[in-house]
Amino acid sequence: MTLYLDAAATTPVRREALEAMWPYLTGDFGNPSSTHELGERAAAGLADARARVAAVLGCRASEVTFTSGGTEGANLAIKGLALGLPRGRHVVTSPIEHEAVLASAEHLTRWHGFATATTAVDHDGVVTPDALTSALREDTTLVSIGYANNEVGTVQDIAALAAAAREHGALVHTDAVQAAGWLPLDVSALNVDALSISGHKVGAPKGIGAVFLRGRHAVIPVIDGGGQERERRSGTENVAGAVALATALELAEAERVAAAEQVAGLRDRLVTRVLTEIPTALLTGSAASRLPGHASFCFPGTSGEAVLLELERRGVLVSSGSACAAGRDVPSHVLVALGLEPGIAQTAVRLTMPATLTAAEVDLAATAIVDAVTALALLPR
Repeated sequence: MTLYLDAAATTPVRREALEAMWPYLTGDFGNPSSTHELGERAAAGLADARARVAAVLGCRASEVTFTSGGTEGANLAIKGLALGLPRGRHVVTSPIEHEAVLASAEHLTRWHGFATATTAVDHDGVVTPDALTSALREDTTLVSIGYANNEVGTVQDIAALAAAAREHGALVHTDAVQAAGWLPLDVSALNVDALSISGHKVGAPKGIGAVFLRGRHAVIPVIDGGGQERERRSGTENVAGAVALATALELAEAERVAAAEQVAGLRDRLVTRVLTEIPTALLTGSAASRLPGHASFCFPGTSGEAVLLELERRGVLVSSGSACAAGRDVPSHVLVALGLEPGIAQTAVRLTMPATLTAAEVDLAATAIVDAVTALALLPR
């Protein structure tokens, strides 16, 4: 039996999402910009999907833009809002953001004359309102802080951070790719101007995502062309993907509270066993404020990649951190920002649990981790 504990990297497509998208890959395959019957049916499906995503986010349908995924959503939100707002040339983010956020801020610095500041984070990866305030300036245009970190699972108090940013007149974007399906996404409660999500983290196919962009703000498009998506994202829309995203997101939201409670209990069960039976193990990220299904460790005296291979040999699939950085022989920028030495950071292992996980499977995983780390720690160096 193979046990998949890498849900932060991707999730399987839900059957309901597949069934919902199928008509738009077959009979209703038209281009939604076409004015004939097939185009109109596709356009109706796209409009319905947009309204359903908006309902989960608590915004107007016109404020939802479909994208190819979380990376494009972050690029559009950060570059689009910063360039569309003539207030200043200063952007603030944190040092533990996904590469899509950090690279977007770097793009603004390199090509558009912006200055970028990063907040301080504590050893758990938490950004406090005071830390954010210290990084803000009078000309800060945009703040981008992730809702939940993909490598260590730490959840930020986005509403409090947004309140601090607004005192300085800055707009706020949050990368909610990892939060979707686990945390509330109501953009009014979060008090954000932009929020990006990715379909394949909630049971939709890869290649579809969405970004909330508050309607009153000017947005400079990242992709130019035919002016689709209210001129915010040109290109023929992925109607089938949008329908699948709406379906998967609705189901995830309906199941969210019960699933989060159940999986958080299983996560704690695994964490307790690992920390008890491997005394040298380090839990990374916040113990008190983390994603329900997220458990991340460093195992000093081992290699993270070696642990991954040993666990795969035992039928347990995990990762060493962000799937986007897999294969790089450098320590995680997230773990280094948390204060871990590079050598310790390279022993990282991330386990992220699907909502379907059982207690018996958690016990199997915990046993495999203990056995794998123990075996590797005893090997001669």
